[in-house]
Amino acid sequence: MSPLPRVLTVAGSDSGGGAGIQADLKTMLALGAHGMSVITAVTAQNSLGVQGAWELPAAAVRAQYRSVVDDIGVQAVKTGMLASAELVETVAKLIGGTDAPAVVDPVGVSKHGDPLLAATALDSVRTALLPVATVVTPNLDEVAQLTGVRVASESGMREAAAALLAYGPAWVLIKGGHLPGDAVDLLTDGSREHWLRAPRLDNRHTHGTGCTLASAIAVGLAQGRSVPEAVAAAKEYVTGAIAGGFALGDGIGPVDHGWRLRQG
Repeated sequence: MSPLPRVLTVAGSDSGGGAGIQADLKTMLALGAHGMSVITAVTAQNSLGVQGAWELPAAAVRAQYRSVVDDIGVQAVKTGMLASAELVETVAKLIGGTDAPAVVDPVGVSKHGDPLLAATALDSVRTALLPVATVVTPNLDEVAQLTGVRVASESGMREAAAALLAYGPAWVLIKGGHLPGDAVDLLTDGSREHWLRAPRLDNRHTHGTGCTLASAIAVGLAQGRSVPEAVAAAKEYVTGAIAGGFALGDGIGPVDHGWRLRQG
């Protein structure tokens, strides 16, 4: 068996390479894990936005997952774009039957505002996927989609976390990157709170930030770290990746997944 931690991403493909499956696998490689993938959808996507998206049949998603888990095994699972209620429910059932921590990034829209989750799938996320999550990592737009809570300041992040915890995940990481000031996140399980702060970086090239963070958390969990330890390490990694974000095409470029590799 591979000495590397084995991490499985269940997400959509980003043809531009900045987010989705591609960002997940780059993150896993950069942090010392063996990344594996279940592709849920294919997107035509670049620095300007998403020009098209095609979801895979549930049977194809299920077959990919079983192929990897039944032979190779996993030590953590991360989910991203799931597109439809059927895929959300399929993936939730698979994760619920897998003895490994699960990081759920409830992807609703792309960096450019393109929808990546059907509105009809929100109930399935709430009732099927969140209850099997070890950590759920919504940004403030996704919080509003899932709970109706609109966060305008740090003080509102507690209310948002409580609303999400009511659906059953073990931990919630509310990402406050859309608020003014420092980039502040709140990690809580309802009894313990961890506030994570980083300076806001003046770099517009941030495509793939959410995918990268969730994948980095999954790697930390696969390495045996506690949730707070894994999230803190992931926050440090993604802050460096944002600092290294670079122009690509005519729009928003990606974060730099290999920034640490170039430091040495």
